[in-house]
Amino acid sequence: MKNIKITITALMALFLFQSCSEDKMDDINKNVNNPADIVSRLIITNVMVNSAFTVTGSDASFYGGIYSELNAGNHNQMYNAQIRRNDPTLASTYSNGWDNLYEQLRTLAIIIDKCSTGEEKGNYQTLGIAQILTAYNLAVLTDLYGDVPYTEAGKPGVIYQPKVDKQEIIYADVFKRLNEGIANLKTTTTYPSLGNQDVIYEGNSAKWIKAANGLLARYTMRLSLRKADYQGVINYVNASFADVDDELRLVNTSVPNPYARFQLDRRAISLAKSFYDTMVANGTADARTDAFFTKIEGEVVPFDNSKADIEGQDIYSISALISEQNPIYLLSYHELLFLKAEAQARLGLPEAQATMNAAITAAYTKKQVVKFTAAQAQTYIASIPTLTGNALLKKIMVEKHISFYENEGVESYNDIRRLQAMGNGDFIPMVNPKPELFPQRFAYGLSDVSTNANIKELFGDGTYVYKEKVWWAGGTR
Repeated sequence: MKNIKITITALMALFLFQSCSEDKMDDINKNVNNPADIVSRLIITNVMVNSAFTVTGSDASFYGGIYSELNAGNHNQMYNAQIRRNDPTLASTYSNGWDNLYEQLRTLAIIIDKCSTGEEKGNYQTLGIAQILTAYNLAVLTDLYGDVPYTEAGKPGVIYQPKVDKQEIIYADVFKRLNEGIANLKTTTTYPSLGNQDVIYEGNSAKWIKAANGLLARYTMRLSLRKADYQGVINYVNASFADVDDELRLVNTSVPNPYARFQLDRRAISLAKSFYDTMVANGTADARTDAFFTKIEGEVVPFDNSKADIEGQDIYSISALISEQNPIYLLSYHELLFLKAEAQARLGLPEAQATMNAAITAAYTKKQVVKFTAAQAQTYIASIPTLTGNALLKKIMVEKHISFYENEGVESYNDIRRLQAMGNGDFIPMVNPKPELFPQRFAYGLSDVSTNANIKELFGDGTYVYKEKVWWAGGTR
């Protein structure tokens, strides 16, 4: 009996020891460097950086710039895009951008939940900024891809094959998010400012509100074919940036300009002859023409994009503005002023040319490493005759196109498609020898083409990218 008691006692002790050890092991197994829950202020910094570097400044800008002839592709996949060899129709071509956009939207949804109904309810500054960034990423997504999964997307383990939402519905949500963001940023909160966690505006809510109004101006203009509201564009611009210091851009010593980084690594993008010809047409008064591009043996050597020029690295002129310290623009001050000038010109307002001149000055003096002066801008502006009607509207759009060099390719591509849809395609003519293969949109990403039957059906063989315009450009999806 004594031996039985000893055995039972020993087993009980062992059981208690194991129970205690399991509790301890739960603590030991927690990875403090990878917590399951993070405060929103730490999450949103990463979204800001990715929205600028990965979403706006990288692949989408490279391809958009080539399709809008802001640049030319001279090597590897950029050359394939240039000559329309397979790449524009492949699901793999834009997969990185597609996946990154959905990653930002999923992360932003987490932040919005936290700050609206979750454990950080009442954190209105972070909530408002997250709503603005959601609108921004969502607009980039639908502008490039058209109809996309949205309302059912970002629910892993719940909805495996999300439905595809119409662009018209998605755009309504873009405007809704921006207006909600403005309202929340105006609401008093007991939570501290984001401060340095906000790598764009350092927790300045007033500047975020200006940025949201600027985006409202951009997207209102985007929908001009469907519902023109040029006075609305002007009103939004007037409520937005007052100068270059307010613009929506990322400048951070730890985040290199992606256009510069790509060029230094790949040397795959060069000067397009059609873009160079556009600048030469401005005359010698435009100081940018001689300074924008590198020279080879003393001469500017553009890639002739009116034909399938020779593929090769280091044989064509490239941007002379390249620097890893250059800003990554989400919305520039010069774009904002060009939006206002276009709206005024379309309304026939007499101040349109003066606004265009201010936009040209802003483009000249933007905060890049290679700088031009306001005096140089005034010399060029003085060479421009007084313009009216269609001639003025064309000049505004040409100058806006030039201002987007070198890496505001997403907006350049959006403008080209919008102008074509509105009957102004001759303002910035595309000279690619295969006009029938101008990509009207980006192809859906491989991750969804291979797993989502809704996307696979719409994708087909990929050639829809040449045939089907996005909704705001007059298409059905």
